[in-house]
Amino acid sequence: MSKHLQQELENLKKELLGMAAMVENAVDKTICALVERRGELAREVITEDDIIDHREVRIEEECLKILALHQPLAGDLRLVVTVLKINNDLERVGDLAVNIAERALYLSGKEMLAITLDFPAMADGVKRMLRSALDALTFRDTALARKVIAEDDIIDGCNRKMYDVLTRVMQEDPAAVKRALHLVSASRHLERIADFATNICEYIVYMVEGEVIRHQPHDFDREEHDNQPALG
Repeated sequence: MSKHLQQELENLKKELLGMAAMVENAVDKTICALVERRGELAREVITEDDIIDHREVRIEEECLKILALHQPLAGDLRLVVTVLKINNDLERVGDLAVNIAERALYLSGKEMLAITLDFPAMADGVKRMLRSALDALTFRDTALARKVIAEDDIIDGCNRKMYDVLTRVMQEDPAAVKRALHLVSASRHLERIADFATNICEYIVYMVEGEVIRHQPHDFDREEHDNQPALG
């Protein structure tokens, strides 16, 4: 590898980690806005989304430049391809954070539903998955990446519980339909963030080990995952 290529790859990794930090911050703020009904935080997330969008474009352009000028091979090629994919997924997580912020902004001005929803537990699980996925990216830790992938079913289960509870609310109280729909939407967006954290971890395994594990049953860590308590 030429020194010039090595330096550009290092800069690319730093740019991606910077993007990851921005997206993680947006997710943290949007979850706080939803759980604590803080409209001002929701507005911040919505306003700052353009910064994430512009950074995503800049990183993609840098990847394409490296591919065109250096034609990297083997591990270097896997790195650039992985950065392209993770960069795109991080931007989409940022979009989901905005979607949740819009739901949070609406709900912050409305009376709370007279039901118990364990959004904090689901949100904490999603934040933990995203944080671990980004740690796995930083340290090229495939064991941690595989552990995150195995945890996705827990968040799926939380989303199903939210849907069931809120569907009953809408059936029983027509006046609560709009608020419940916003909460259903927020739950679904949280579940999608967990899906993208899973995607990122699958890309990490590909980058480090050269193994494509997307669209495969994730039997690794299955026993450990089965023994974990469900959130909420």
